[in-house]
Amino acid sequence: MNSGELKHENFDFRGFDVPELKAVTLASSGPDPAESKLDADGRKSGGKKTGKSGGKKTDKAEKKGKSVAKEAKKNRIGLFTPMGLRDVTVRNRIWLPPMCTYSALARDGKPTPFHYQHYVSRAFGGFGMIIAEATAVAPEGRISPCDVGLWEDGQIDAWRWIVDGIRNAGAVPAVQLNHAGRKASTGCFAVGYEGQSVPEEAGGWSTVAPSPIAFGGLNTPRELSVDEIHGIVGAFAAAAGRAVAAGFQAIEIHAAHGYLISEFLDPLCNERADEYGGDLEGRARFLLEVVDAVRATVPEGMPVLVRISATDWAAGGWDLDQTIVVSKMLKEHGVDLVDVSTGGIMAGVSIPVKANYQVPFAEQVRAKAEVPTTAVGLITKPKQANKIVARGEADAVEIGRAALRDPYWPLRAANKLGIPATEAPYQPQYIRGAY
Repeated sequence: MNSGELKHENFDFRGFDVPELKAVTLASSGPDPAESKLDADGRKSGGKKTGKSGGKKTDKAEKKGKSVAKEAKKNRIGLFTPMGLRDVTVRNRIWLPPMCTYSALARDGKPTPFHYQHYVSRAFGGFGMIIAEATAVAPEGRISPCDVGLWEDGQIDAWRWIVDGIRNAGAVPAVQLNHAGRKASTGCFAVGYEGQSVPEEAGGWSTVAPSPIAFGGLNTPRELSVDEIHGIVGAFAAAAGRAVAAGFQAIEIHAAHGYLISEFLDPLCNERADEYGGDLEGRARFLLEVVDAVRATVPEGMPVLVRISATDWAAGGWDLDQTIVVSKMLKEHGVDLVDVSTGGIMAGVSIPVKANYQVPFAEQVRAKAEVPTTAVGLITKPKQANKIVARGEADAVEIGRAALRDPYWPLRAANKLGIPATEAPYQPQYIRGAY
């Protein structure tokens, strides 16, 4: 980047490597011959060498080199390479990220037939992992009154048939556990008050946070006591236990997008003077306690993921350097993968949204924290997604809005990438309609 590109509105790119960084490859994958533009002498590779010094030895070496390159390309990690996380094998690297649907219309936190159709259709469509939307660990932790939850045992059965449907379709069912903190009790299409705090008379409630600092125009939250923090840690663990009972195969902890855990991480919204504030160790304490409690609750072979915003895009706030440090801590505490996103923590910031704009963050976390990552954000095309995985920029990609348009995106991607229909994740009932 030149000096004119070092800043973008509220975010300063100085202090970390730019997108050209070649990440350390965690998976065992061979080099991409397409990336090798020059030979040892600085000449472009791929052409025929001339001169007397070539001869049969040169031809033999070239053939051997081509054979090695062909084998490397064949063995290269791609979108449809299975991925192992502890005792779970995910059939491919195309995952459905958690996206709120605000469709528990009875306001009881229980998913409905809508959720069954929403998630199982995308399992039929070939996604490797289906991460169910932000699922509240407490009623007051809901983003909206119509959020789903796992805060009481009566919600387990409502999830179980959906989880069974996802597994029967060949995908791995995961659930994202969340507490919305100061961004709770907001409106949605079914309630109204979109972008606002829902009044108590309309079903809203008072919100909590690490410090009494409001998000944008939302109501000012109440500061949590230490005892209340401990109680929320226990709520995450209890919700994880219910997720296991419902049959989920992986747990994701939501520490991104300005909800409660990321509020603790960010110095711009955590002004506490106790052990849960101050330096990075203090601000990360709540997250690590949640991780430890969840890890101790779920089976040893169950993967635990954490979603994190790699930057809040605000000067003096949460940034990539802190994300990398915390990602190293997460790895030490038994987290198996970091789901890298950005933003959502601070209101009124400018974000340079474009294709792949969050991929460099996933790449840097993967390389510097040496932990598997996923990349998300305007990844819409099969070849685009495949390059991210093949180049080692992330271990998997998450297809969000494109998946809302096309539940069968992975099957179309297989066709675009030349994967035979017999090797693509078709349901046997649908193979006659293969691309």
